[in-house]
Amino acid sequence: MTSKKAVLPIIVLSQFFCTSLWFVGNAIISDLVISFNLNPSALGNLTSALQFGFIIGTFIFAILTIADRFSPSKVFFVSAIVAAFFNVLVVFGSHTLLSLIALRFLTGFFLAGIYPVGMKIASDYFEKGLGKSLGFLVGALVLGTAFPHVLKGAQGLFFWEYMLFITSGLAVLGGVLIVLLVPDGPYKKTLQKFDVSICYKVFKLKTFRSAAFGYFGHMWELYAFWAFVPVFLKAYSSYHNTADFNISLYSFYSIAIGSLGCVISGYMSQCFSSKKLAATALALSGLCCLVSPLFFMLNSEITFLLFLMFWGMVVIADSPLFSTLVAQNVDAASKGTALTIVNSIGFAITIISIQLLNYLQTEVEAKYLFLVLAIGPVLGLYALYNKS
Repeated sequence: MTSKKAVLPIIVLSQFFCTSLWFVGNAIISDLVISFNLNPSALGNLTSALQFGFIIGTFIFAILTIADRFSPSKVFFVSAIVAAFFNVLVVFGSHTLLSLIALRFLTGFFLAGIYPVGMKIASDYFEKGLGKSLGFLVGALVLGTAFPHVLKGAQGLFFWEYMLFITSGLAVLGGVLIVLLVPDGPYKKTLQKFDVSICYKVFKLKTFRSAAFGYFGHMWELYAFWAFVPVFLKAYSSYHNTADFNISLYSFYSIAIGSLGCVISGYMSQCFSSKKLAATALALSGLCCLVSPLFFMLNSEITFLLFLMFWGMVVIADSPLFSTLVAQNVDAASKGTALTIVNSIGFAITIISIQLLNYLQTEVEAKYLFLVLAIGPVLGLYALYNKS
């Protein structure tokens, strides 16, 4: 019997192992283009395929209420095995763009049974101190997001095929750890029957709706910021000739420091209201969007980098807090479905904001690029404190 103290580290480690399937794609996409003689435009298609797979997967998992009707640990295990299988299939055979897109889509689809289900497992164990637990869980995801920027600088050390074998092996190990060492938690309540209406019924709850829409505002900014940090750094270097950045390394720092922000906000949630902490982090990240042109124009590398580090912390610090609020403001038997549908909508929003920035970077000066991201925090804060 695994002790409760050991449960959280196991969940965090397993989550990190399994979500490596997601982020390995960022590191090997260029290799896939070369190895399978693809058009360079395939880069965007392959990146989007996994994201769309996750969005569709979370939507279907939510509609079928899978995480609430079945054992979350077993759902996590099966999803990890199947996602690892589709990930490693890329190594075998002579692929076309269509087959690679299909494999990345299917990998993303089954990641829907890992990330939100991991949060569901944590919420079934930690009714008290859930914010701290999810702080560690999301922090692990942040490190995984940042890791490809390190791998890009060390790609010559590994053949891309080995990276797929390693990440698939880690995912299998993560699934095995969960199913063997983390049985269903003491606060788990099983949904007794299939009920497709849960996905929209939860939005009738005002407190849930407030948390969910706050999360959506946060997601508008988050992934677009992460995706365009390298663009922002490169543009700063072109504006200021004295700036000499290792763009991959500083992109890693700017994103990875968010894991510290998640852990800090998780611990603070034990002393302060999760809602107030989430609102504070959201307001600070929104402020960073608005003042970003000022820091961009400063001819001081250190000041600019410190600003990016601070932004990298606050832009994600509210994520575990919003997930905590979502889990705490629905019936215990619906937590898995609630977390999954909120993830599905939130990640769909990220595609819109990323594509908008992709368009705007050819239309406006780089220093003004992140201003549009402030829309998310503003609307998120409105949703959190709207009385209606």
